[in-house]
Amino acid sequence: QVQLVESGGGLVQPGGSLRLSCAASGFIFSSKAMTWYRQAPGKERELVASISSYSTSINYADSVKGRFTISRDNAKNTVYLQMNSLKPEDTGVYYCNSIPRRSWGQGTQVTVSS
Repeated sequence: QVQLVESGGGLVQPGGSLRLSCAASGFIFSSKAMTWYRQAPGKERELVASISSYSTSINYADSVKGRFTISRDNAKNTVYLQMNSLKPEDTGVYYCNSIPRRSWGQGTQVTVSS
């Protein structure tokens, strides 16, 4: 059974940092590209970042380029999202998923506010 468990969200002031983690199970993690999405209140879920199976190809949405870093540890079946210089518009629920997409996890809430 596929499980994606996101953690690490919270309330942070503008300019602050958070590190999100996503623990995956139920599939061969090292063989799949992984992604982070986010969904702001009242908006569609959007792709934030993606990373290939052995981290050789990484892509970011323009809105987070230079501020967010996606990484993975295949030995721990975990993908990370380091978020720096956070802005209020980064607020939302953050989800990870594989490529191709599987069932969504519960996500982790990130709120950027003073």
